[in-house]
Amino acid sequence: MLKKKRNVIAFSTLAILTIATITANYWLPVSPGFIDATQRLLSPSGAHWFGTDHFGRDVFALTVVAARVSLTVGVTVAVLATVLGTITGLIAGYYKKADFIIMRVIDGMLAFPSLLLALALVAALGGSVTNIIIALTFSFWPVMTRIVRSAVLQINAVQYIEAAKTSGVSDPVILSKYVLPNVLSPIIVQGTFIFAKAILAEAALSFLGVGVEPSTPTWGNMLQESQIYISTAPWISIFPGLAIVVTVLALNMLGDGMRDAFDPHAKRTKKRKKRMTEAKMAS
Repeated sequence: MLKKKRNVIAFSTLAILTIATITANYWLPVSPGFIDATQRLLSPSGAHWFGTDHFGRDVFALTVVAARVSLTVGVTVAVLATVLGTITGLIAGYYKKADFIIMRVIDGMLAFPSLLLALALVAALGGSVTNIIIALTFSFWPVMTRIVRSAVLQINAVQYIEAAKTSGVSDPVILSKYVLPNVLSPIIVQGTFIFAKAILAEAALSFLGVGVEPSTPTWGNMLQESQIYISTAPWISIFPGLAIVVTVLALNMLGDGMRDAFDPHAKRTKKRKKRMTEAKMAS
């Protein structure tokens, strides 16, 4: 997978961002919480690479530290939604009686846009990192359930699954030993996309004022605070916005790379398209 340049760029970007965020306290020249009223709304310069905000805080330091919450929410939601979706998808795809009940619940949840559902849940639970993780997990796990269920239904038709059933192998063993390893590819790929969607959703909730507490630096909170200064100090919103774009783009590129690496059908489709393009150019 890392043989392709775009996959290397995406992985390197995410690795650098993660390391920079974790070690920020050791190398940032200015504390992100340091307020200097005499340095308000300064444009980017050598002293302040991303300028300063309306409190005189260094925007670069805030952008780096704000990634902690965004990445934490993203990876936690991705893991929880993947685990829950995998369990329910395996059960729905393997047991026909449970399939009807689970999928009617999933269909009902998918009737609502994920962001709208998350917004309602956060409004009911209250704005905090934990509640946002809970809300986004319940917003994204139905999609994972449908994907896993679809993959399991295809695996059930394979002969060795039928042979295992007729030989008396227990259902938990069949699911864990024979079914789950064969559906890991779409699970991993979709988990990467959920990671990216969770970062966008957290930023959107914080921007709308129902996300993480305003005192906690997040990319969404920075955008929310900077909207009244967008004409006089656009750098306050530009840099956290770029951070979101770069992170989500890197995750999507990594997810595409994983799909190409794990999905043989996608490989064949791309090769066929490439041959058709070369044939057209030659003619």
